[in-house]
Amino acid sequence: MLVADSVTAGYRAGAVIREVDLQVAPGEIVGITGDSGSGKTTLARTMAGLVAPSGGTVTVDGRSPRRARGTIAMVFQSPRAATNPHFTIARIITEPTTISRTPPPDLTELAATVGLTPDLLTRRPHALSDGQLQRACLARALAQSPRYLILDEPTAMLDAATTATIIRLVMHRTDLGTLLISHDQPLLTAACTRILTMHEGTLKTHPESPH
Repeated sequence: MLVADSVTAGYRAGAVIREVDLQVAPGEIVGITGDSGSGKTTLARTMAGLVAPSGGTVTVDGRSPRRARGTIAMVFQSPRAATNPHFTIARIITEPTTISRTPPPDLTELAATVGLTPDLLTRRPHALSDGQLQRACLARALAQSPRYLILDEPTAMLDAATTATIIRLVMHRTDLGTLLISHDQPLLTAACTRILTMHEGTLKTHPESPH
C-alpha cells in the first residue's frame, strides 16, 4: 500500500500540504481534486518520492520511496516538459529500464497498449502531438512494471479520445494502485473508487465520492 502518514511538505517558502493522511491500495483508483494552488501537485510529487516531507512519512509497501525505486511511476501534466526533445520515443519509453538496468519491455507491444503505432517510435517529441507524447509518457511509466501509478493532471492537454484511452487502460489494470489528480469532475466520478478534495493543503472526502 502507498501511504502518507501525517505528511507535511513544501518548499523554501514554507509548507504547501499539512498533516495529510492518504492510502492507495493496489487495484484502487483514488481521485484528488481541488483548486489550483491547493497543493495537489506537491502531494503527488511527495507521494512519488520527488519531494521529501518535512513532517510525517511516506511508505511504499512498508518501505521508503527511495528504497522502493521502480515501484512508483508518475505521469506529469506536460509531456513536453517531461521528455528529452533529443531522444527518440523508443528511448524515452525505455529510459527507466536502462537506468535501472532491468530487462526492457516488448516495445512494440507496450506502444500498442497505449495506442502508439510502431512508426512513431523512431520519431522525436517535436514530431508527435501532445496526445501522442502523453501516451508515450504513460508507456514509459508502465515500462517500469510499477505497483503504484501517480497521474498529475495527465489529461489536461489532451483530446477526448486520448483521455478515454489513458483512463480506460488505467481502469483495466487491477494490479495497480493509482492516484489520479484532475480538475475533471466527470472523469473522476467515472474512474475512481473514491474522491478526495484538497483545500489549502489539507484533504477531505469529496461530496461526490463513491465511498
